[in-house]
Amino acid sequence: MPRFSIIVPSHGVAGRLSQALDSVLGQSFGDLQLIPVCDGPDALAAEVAAGYAGRDSRLTIVHSPPAAGLSGARNAGMRAATGAYVLFLDGDDLLLPTALAAVDARLSEVAGVDVLYCEHERAPWWEGEPANPAGPLPAKAPGAAFAPAELPALTGVQLPAWSAVYRRAFLAERDLSFPDGHFTDLGWGGLVTVAAGRIAVLRRAVVRHRPRRQGSRLQSPGPHQHTLLDQVERVLTRAAEQELPAERTGPLFDQVFAVVLKTASRPERLPSGHRAFFRRAARLYRLHRPAGHRMPDGRLGVQHRLLALGAYGAFRALRGANRAAGGAVARLPRPRMARTRLRYGRDLRRPLDPNLVVYCAYWGRGYACNPAAIHAKARELAPHLRSVFLVEAGQEHTLPDDVEYAVIGSRRSWEVLARAAYLVNNANFAEGVVKRPGSVHVQTQHGTPLKTMGVDQSAYPVVAARSGSFTRLLGRVDRWDFNLSSNRHSTQMWERAFPGSYEHLEYGYPRNDVYYTATARDVARVRRELGVPEGRTAVLYAPTHRDHHTGFEPGLDLEEFCRAAGDDVVVLLRAHYFYDRGGSRGSDRIIDVTAHRSTEDVCLAADALITDYSSIMFDYANLDRPIVIYADDWEVYRETRGVYFDLMAEPPGPVARTPGELAAVFRDGSYAGPAARALRAAFRERFCQFDDGRAAERVVRRVLLGEPPKALPPVLPLAQRVPAPAAATLVRS
Repeated sequence: MPRFSIIVPSHGVAGRLSQALDSVLGQSFGDLQLIPVCDGPDALAAEVAAGYAGRDSRLTIVHSPPAAGLSGARNAGMRAATGAYVLFLDGDDLLLPTALAAVDARLSEVAGVDVLYCEHERAPWWEGEPANPAGPLPAKAPGAAFAPAELPALTGVQLPAWSAVYRRAFLAERDLSFPDGHFTDLGWGGLVTVAAGRIAVLRRAVVRHRPRRQGSRLQSPGPHQHTLLDQVERVLTRAAEQELPAERTGPLFDQVFAVVLKTASRPERLPSGHRAFFRRAARLYRLHRPAGHRMPDGRLGVQHRLLALGAYGAFRALRGANRAAGGAVARLPRPRMARTRLRYGRDLRRPLDPNLVVYCAYWGRGYACNPAAIHAKARELAPHLRSVFLVEAGQEHTLPDDVEYAVIGSRRSWEVLARAAYLVNNANFAEGVVKRPGSVHVQTQHGTPLKTMGVDQSAYPVVAARSGSFTRLLGRVDRWDFNLSSNRHSTQMWERAFPGSYEHLEYGYPRNDVYYTATARDVARVRRELGVPEGRTAVLYAPTHRDHHTGFEPGLDLEEFCRAAGDDVVVLLRAHYFYDRGGSRGSDRIIDVTAHRSTEDVCLAADALITDYSSIMFDYANLDRPIVIYADDWEVYRETRGVYFDLMAEPPGPVARTPGELAAVFRDGSYAGPAARALRAAFRERFCQFDDGRAAERVVRRVLLGEPPKALPPVLPLAQRVPAPAAATLVRS
């Protein structure tokens, strides 16, 4: 029997689940059973947990349907627990280092306690420092084990379930389980403390709670707020059945009604039924008020008295509840010119145009990437829609002649942003763009993440210093309604890096459709346009941006590479778009394609790819052509930028660490040999899951035409897809 069973519900937090599991399995005290509770075998969290279970026998995966809620997930975990003691950990929180060793030592000191209450940290993971919430445990708690009557202020209702350790035999003997519904921690904490015979306190933080920025559902409006009173009634009824003395029921009564009054004084949480909530709370107050109970002083005491009297009108007036819910009017956005700002504010009051779609790619760099692919498909499938592309000044020439556009920052750009029913972007719209009710924002992303993204960058100082405010970043994420993903890895990482309430669309990347729809004629045309000599092997070299560099550094002597790799090799050089300044770095053997507007065209023209850590490798893998990783500074990049997986352990092809090794794999042909094909096949299986040539169609039908998910074209299995043919047959697998 293990010493501890740690139960980790995972609903809605698959993106951060690996961090929670790592925090448990990395403990110095290892006598444990780890129980991830997943929605079902096909859930993303189940995939994450299964990967850990394959490596560590201490995992026991159980399933609980989302409809069962948090209480159902925890109860399912308890049924599978075999440890002497049970702990709970939310799937987006962390067990602090050496926490289990400290808990084990404390339990040895206070042998046989039913419950050990612990401190915890609270830390927004996107910004800010951890803090120990004030007063989670009474300051005068005895140093040894004690009976709950010795410290009646410790009722359990103020502590989350994961801020305590429970003796499993005690839970079984008292038939304790999490009550159904919301506010289950209040019900659980109260029932446990009422039933406990001996308890103790550990004055050490055990869990780092990372609250969701959008706030707890318990603070959001809706009919679920009424279930608070179910939990209050359950706890107070159990206390009455146990005939607890007034010394204990008094603090318990005060603490549960402090929560009730907090909700009653916020009518915006109860858009309907606020009067019914108050009246039921008043009945419970009168029914369970302990004999000799003294009401608090001050304004809180006034609230108690009004609740006891059932004086709803007076209570409502006292709290100023006649203010309209959500009455704070959003500030006007920040167009630069005062006149434009006023006009934008006026346009926001005009009706949305249901047929207007606004697109933008790479902060206005032009007609490119997923937004361009969606735009092109929308013209085919939804010709009734009017589309406007946003571009920065000076980039108007990059748009096809028949594409309507507006220059970013102009009065017209703010007008269409205010009126559009649909907004599509692969980065983010300006800080001041308002998300209007009824409008639909689609975030298409622009790559599969190897490097850390979003709020995950906060742990890397070099990147964080350039990223600005993560709080503002998440404010922009709040505008998203849909977020595109090309594989399950991306879905998990987007959820982790950009936490929000948007819906994941696992449809593939529309920009990658061309890798399955292009023909041999298209490939030949692009090669001619780029100037690739006939009969030559075109190797695309596409290094990524280095946050610790101040400018573009190729990292490789391309002329020397061409000489060493063979006479038939030419290099297509594509620097990261941060370094696209219009200059050429070309020569007889090097064709600089950095300024070419279509990355997809460049990939179609290339017979093979050399990259370091650029996300282009994930897109290029759809073509099933050779990929070589040139990783001369992997350790530095990993430490300064952060990565989501070890590319050196799971590469899409051969890995070269020096220029000599890189030239050798081309000179001897191993870049396209059997070992390279095997690595590429495994890579494609993982990262080319949803790209099949119909991603744009799925997005247009679902988002712009409103078709149900079941009506969309299903994703074609990888084995049945036929990529665009390469110009050089030797590189085809």
